[in-house]
Amino acid sequence: MAILIDPPMWPAWGTVFSHLVSGSSLDELHAFAHDHGVPDAAFDVDHYDVPERMYDALVAGGALPVRATELIRRLIAGGVRVRAVERRS
Repeated sequence: MAILIDPPMWPAWGTVFSHLVSGSSLDELHAFAHDHGVPDAAFDVDHYDVPERMYDALVAGGALPVRATELIRRLIAGGVRVRAVERRS
């Protein structure tokens, strides 16, 4: 399993958010998110935006904490990353 999470540092809605991703498969990502109570509405094309309050439980559940730069690098290497220009289409 290659579920990754970056530190909660992205501000929105009165809190900060992490990105939860899979370095290899969206199916794997959706299964992990579902099993750990991440709402479907938190999905954004190639990742889930998860609030800081969920971070510790997701790490305890198996998500590997990595820096944001490592998370992006792994998404690209795994062919899962959706670039900004592709998001607009």
